[in-house]
Amino acid sequence: MKILVAGLGLIGSSLALCLQAHPEAVITGYDANEKSMAVALEQKIIHRSSSFLAAAAVSDVIFLCMPVEAVCQALQELAQVPFSQPVIITDVGSTKERVLAASQSLPHPAVFVGGHPMAGSHKSGVIAADRDLFENAFYVLTEESPVAVREILTDLLAPTRAKIVTLSAKEHDQVTGMVSHLPHIIASALVQQTANFSLTAPETTRLAAGGFRDITRIASSDPRMWTEILLTNRENLLVQLRDWQQTLTKVQDMLTQAERDQIFKFFADAKAFRDELPVHQSGALPAFYDLMVTIPDKPGVIAEVTGFLANESISLINVKVLETREDIHGVLQLTFKNQSDLVAAKRSIEAKSTYQCYEGVLS
Repeated sequence: MKILVAGLGLIGSSLALCLQAHPEAVITGYDANEKSMAVALEQKIIHRSSSFLAAAAVSDVIFLCMPVEAVCQALQELAQVPFSQPVIITDVGSTKERVLAASQSLPHPAVFVGGHPMAGSHKSGVIAADRDLFENAFYVLTEESPVAVREILTDLLAPTRAKIVTLSAKEHDQVTGMVSHLPHIIASALVQQTANFSLTAPETTRLAAGGFRDITRIASSDPRMWTEILLTNRENLLVQLRDWQQTLTKVQDMLTQAERDQIFKFFADAKAFRDELPVHQSGALPAFYDLMVTIPDKPGVIAEVTGFLANESISLINVKVLETREDIHGVLQLTFKNQSDLVAAKRSIEAKSTYQCYEGVLS
């Protein structure tokens, strides 16, 4: 099976690693950055490299691992390819209606399946390739494509260990708009308002630690990527932003009228819905697997804790010392890529020391 992975960033290179598990797969890689292709070949992420259209013309499956607008441009180019055999073309874009519309120009016998693996990392580029990136993450395939074609793609994606979900392009964009795109807007708006407020209240920056940093963590996402996501899901987000503004207006009215019962109900209803959400299940937003470890103020303690993990081959993706955290002092924040690593780390640290560990999972 000849597979083309076009776009060798984090998602594309990680997919290429997973697809190598298919016994008949021959993975050709393409990237506009020639250095990325060279690294992918050197690291054996792909079997060979090629120009985009040359590889596409002889491929059985094509993965377009690019931002949405680049995917649409690639589909326009593929529409000019005289495919002589059936080919499945899919993408990994964050919005689907725009891409699905662009795929309508593809010639027979090409078949398009919209795709969106809901996985990511704080790292980027081909050097961040990770065959475990998609494990237990949702991977959406659009239902507008033929069932038989989706089944072929689902089988091919089995080594990713992702959870395949089928949605219409419209439903995908509405749902991800609500649970991913809108939260990114709100988090960024909250950070901006806080930044403006801090100009007249300098202590704000010091006190905006702990929980504030956690709930606004997604505001650190790539601004270029999020500009494109918002523009390609504009209609859904305009509706959801109007609803959000109405909610804020209701809260404002409750405060103005000092309606204690209504304010209580506002928080109680939100708590009840959130408490019913799955705790350790990946969703549209990235999940952050943090372990907080109380540490004494003495030399070598950080090396001691990380040494516990190194001895058991537990991988860390970030280490941070929190000088100020609500109600907790002297805290080492350890971040892991999945829940199983976090649990193993907690067990190891508590077994080998007297340090207290507090699990913090945001999803």
